[in-house]
Amino acid sequence: MNQEIDGQGLGLYPSYPRVEVFDHPTEIEYMKNLSKWSGISQLYVKRDDCNNLAFGGNKVRQVEYYFGDAKAQGADTVMITGAVQSNFVRITAALAAKLGMKCHIQLESRVANDSSHYHSSGNVLLDRLFGAKLYYYDEGEDEFGADARLREIAEDLKNSGLRPYIIPLAPGHKPLGALGYVRAAIELKEQLSQRNLEIDEIYVASGSGNTHAGLLFGLRAIGMPVKVVGVCVRRESNLQWERIRVRCHEIANLLQVKSSVEDDDIVVSDEHFFPGYGEANSEVWDGILLAARKEALILDPTYSGKSMAALLKRTRSEDAPRNMLFIHTGGTPGIYGYQDQFEQKLSV
Repeated sequence: MNQEIDGQGLGLYPSYPRVEVFDHPTEIEYMKNLSKWSGISQLYVKRDDCNNLAFGGNKVRQVEYYFGDAKAQGADTVMITGAVQSNFVRITAALAAKLGMKCHIQLESRVANDSSHYHSSGNVLLDRLFGAKLYYYDEGEDEFGADARLREIAEDLKNSGLRPYIIPLAPGHKPLGALGYVRAAIELKEQLSQRNLEIDEIYVASGSGNTHAGLLFGLRAIGMPVKVVGVCVRRESNLQWERIRVRCHEIANLLQVKSSVEDDDIVVSDEHFFPGYGEANSEVWDGILLAARKEALILDPTYSGKSMAALLKRTRSEDAPRNMLFIHTGGTPGIYGYQDQFEQKLSV
């Protein structure tokens, strides 16, 4: 594949080390029942929730490159910061365990949720199960402060003889995680070609920006003009648009190529973001229940539920496209942190 990548405008991409977690494409499935429900659009899902590490999800593709870099630097410990029910944190703890590395994680208070389920079940339970050491950071909207606190902990670990590697949260660092979705773009093109399938629009959750920007950058670099809609899960659309623009430039710098992403290529929607990160409105809950009862898809209220709600609403528009693809970013364990909310919705 490296020779093909070299010829597709992806520059230094093949040179970045990757710890291979899975070596096969995630499936693209036709959502027959939801397509029938929509009445117009043919709906497909790419099952990134089914890649094979600790309940899967989009973060598996990302950690392959962060751990590749960590190993190359001789690290024996990996550190990361994220929300209490962070999928990224869970996958990091899982791969650290699998590779025999220590893992120190910092959980941030991003969501006003006092439920015992939220703070002890789901991803938090798995973090502990994988043997990670947990720290807590009281601020939930301070990415730079969270990273700074992680660096302080790293210094203590260095003084104790460990060799820590930090997976950063805030912008301004090498977007190694985005390379996982540059790779996914190449994979997707091959799959669609094999099926002789043309997709008009892709819907994907957009938070840190690595998944959205990596996929968009990769698709444009290999000549695919398909519209990619990033559904805001962390911040409002004006802020997220700028974050994706900057992230695409960071990817180009990382690969030492000229970006093929134009400003008009960056499409974000915050219609289903509110009331905020880690919270869901009625349309999101409706989408979660509909996807479960029509396609047996398990979606969470923080990420995948919001992107599904946006896709379903698009199918009801007058100019709904023919073929649409939903990137299932996972988040399955997180639903157990929202047990109280699920119980309430299921009792109606």
